[in-house]
Amino acid sequence: MKKIHLVLIVLLVLIADQTLKVYVKTSFPLNTSRSIAGSWFQLYFVENPGMAYGWKFGGNWGKMALTIFRMGAVVFGTWYLGSIIKKGYSKGFIICASLIYAGALGNLIDSCFYGLIFDKGMVFNKEINDYLNYGGLAVFATNGYASFLHGNVVDMLYFPVLRGNYPSWFPFLGGESFEFFRPIFNIADASISTGVITIFLFQKKMFKQQHVLVENQTVETVSLTDDQSHIS
Repeated sequence: MKKIHLVLIVLLVLIADQTLKVYVKTSFPLNTSRSIAGSWFQLYFVENPGMAYGWKFGGNWGKMALTIFRMGAVVFGTWYLGSIIKKGYSKGFIICASLIYAGALGNLIDSCFYGLIFDKGMVFNKEINDYLNYGGLAVFATNGYASFLHGNVVDMLYFPVLRGNYPSWFPFLGGESFEFFRPIFNIADASISTGVITIFLFQKKMFKQQHVLVENQTVETVSLTDDQSHIS
């Protein structure tokens, strides 16, 4: 697989991800939604100062550490993608790896720069040890709501396909409300999940192709060595 194809995949994910994020960030008040397809698919604007599923830790220091970790993952991913292309890994595996890389890069952009370029965003309050919501629409500004590495990731894809309550006999959760699918995510998250799940489901096929390729290369090398020994 050529590097240009990988670059195109990454660019397509980034453009789609960032376009939707900027649109939602500048068009939706925080924690509001719009229906796209009935009640089961909505654009629901939330900001995530932490990791997946809203998990956060350590306030501003924790936020910066998380962003630096994401940055390190993207740097490693850049090297790794070049490496697997050179080694001739299967096309499917390279595509999945590029989807994971593009998703990580998309969320890293939010964390690094959104606090600098938007005037409003959730900020950490030490007194309550949590992030504060804000009102009104965000706009582009020269004085942002946070410093470099402290921006929040924008999430908006919400699929509450099923809603109801657990039966009363259900252990621990009897009578509690039930919703599937509850998490709110973005295109970058979806890209990462697609890459990871596909690798998990088809790993035997992907790595079998790589194993066969290595065996063929070994056989060719041995054959070349034998030919040279006969000549000598």
